[in-house]
Amino acid sequence: MSKVSVTGSKGVMPEVIEAVHDLRLLHVTEYDGSWQEEFGFETGSPIEGAESASDKLVTVRSLKSILGVEDTDSGRQRIVPDDALGEPLEEIRAEVNELDDRRSELENELRAVDEEIDAMEPFVDLGLDLDLLSGYDTLQVVVGQGKVEPVERAVVDADDISAYEIFSGERTHAVFGRPVDGADEMALADALVGVEFATLEVPDASGSPEEHIRDLEQQKRETESKLETVESELHDIAVEEGEFLLAAEERLAIDVQKTEAPLSFATTENAFVAEGWIPTERYNTFAGTLKDEVGEHVAVEELERAEFSRDGHDHAREDVTETGGTAAVTDGGTVSMSSDDPPVVQKNSGAVKPFEILVQAVNRPNYYEFDPTIILFLTFPTFFGFMIGDFGYGVIYTAIGFFLYSKFEDGALKSMGGVTLAAGLFTTLFGILYGEIFGFHLITQYFWEGMLGLSHPPIEKGLSPATSEWALGWLTVSVAVGIFHINVGYILDFFENYELHGAKEAVLESGSWILMLNGLWIWIFSDALGGVPPEFLFTTFAADGLIPLGFSGFSYTVGWIGLGLYFLGAGLLGTAELAEL
Repeated sequence: MSKVSVTGSKGVMPEVIEAVHDLRLLHVTEYDGSWQEEFGFETGSPIEGAESASDKLVTVRSLKSILGVEDTDSGRQRIVPDDALGEPLEEIRAEVNELDDRRSELENELRAVDEEIDAMEPFVDLGLDLDLLSGYDTLQVVVGQGKVEPVERAVVDADDISAYEIFSGERTHAVFGRPVDGADEMALADALVGVEFATLEVPDASGSPEEHIRDLEQQKRETESKLETVESELHDIAVEEGEFLLAAEERLAIDVQKTEAPLSFATTENAFVAEGWIPTERYNTFAGTLKDEVGEHVAVEELERAEFSRDGHDHAREDVTETGGTAAVTDGGTVSMSSDDPPVVQKNSGAVKPFEILVQAVNRPNYYEFDPTIILFLTFPTFFGFMIGDFGYGVIYTAIGFFLYSKFEDGALKSMGGVTLAAGLFTTLFGILYGEIFGFHLITQYFWEGMLGLSHPPIEKGLSPATSEWALGWLTVSVAVGIFHINVGYILDFFENYELHGAKEAVLESGSWILMLNGLWIWIFSDALGGVPPEFLFTTFAADGLIPLGFSGFSYTVGWIGLGLYFLGAGLLGTAELAEL
């Protein structure tokens, strides 16, 4: 990637923005204000029309949300002329907002009716007309839900109640009480304060509760019918204007991006400077196109180049001479308006792409780091399946993964579906090899032993006393796989250093670690230490071992050679450290 600077007169800034946008090459660097004090450059202001375009974009997105228009609803491409973003858009906005307001009113009415129906249900259970529950001069009435025995005892024990009557439904009770002379108007309610009795408010209505509910349900049906009509009208607008709104959103988003681009520029009264990253091989195309569009009114300069490197040191970023020809490390370099890293886009396709989400869960690799997605793709499902190893769970994981991967078009859920699908397939495979389904050894019994006549499945988990040797064997396998995994990392690092710095740096920085890692483990897996290492390290891969690969350890001589390689690697690494000092 190359960092470029575009400097020109403010008069040609719109043409430059238009040309750069059409090229779709430049990842713009934000101006951080570092030139303001020394050079007088300020952050640029939006081009005329930015506010109008932004307001219209907000309007279009609001209409999309109200109408439920999705990006997947787009059909043929439409070109939206300027005049279509004026009065026609305003007419759609007015009509949609009116219908949306009407929809909100009807939804509120529906909620209110539902609340009234819910409030009336207990009185249907009670079975008394509503006008019998209020309006008395000498009686007090309390309606509620609870156990009738504690309620009756509380009323009987109340000094301010001289007589009472309780009418009950299945769960609802109406308590009628005659207070004594001079008693408070809340005497009956006060008597029930200590009782578990949920008091209900008596509706302001007359007649039977059933009749009142029928009226409310009729009102609800009428309101629902009106709501369906409004929603149908909104749906018709969505069908008719959906493509227009999607095209208008795309057009306005581009307009806003163009008109607000100067917010990332450093500007003076008469000039502007913009910086950003482009692919190095496209520099000539980029510079040539700008020259063709605005001639000598703009100057394009390549400031630096960035090469892939895991850690980003040394030759990873290089200043470029003014002639633009060759990359050269300099002491002074070029003044840049902001210090930033090149943009990163992970390019993985097919079955590998979903595993990017696991990498991004830690952090997206920067431009100078190796993208480990392919390594995760090759190892994560295998390790996951190896650990779970159950046919039943594998089928469930596979089904969940397939559902997520096929249901969602893009995004994290689709990626998680791909990862889960791969993990499920390997879990199923290892479940067959372990002979397990939901923890039961049915596959072992009916397939490995019943159909194939084997005494046990090909591999065991080692979770029972009879198969405990497998547990020790898996420890050896884990060590071997770990050594292999680390070797892969060091080998990739070796080739990276070889490409960027040459053979010497590759050997000192990466080859030293390869020698140390493998030399140490060759020594451990040998006869050089006598009986110190545990025996299972040598028996697991032996000809008669659990995994018969014919390996029972290295010889005495090879072991000491391995230790020598370890010290050789340590010496090379020490040489590299001294060289850096």
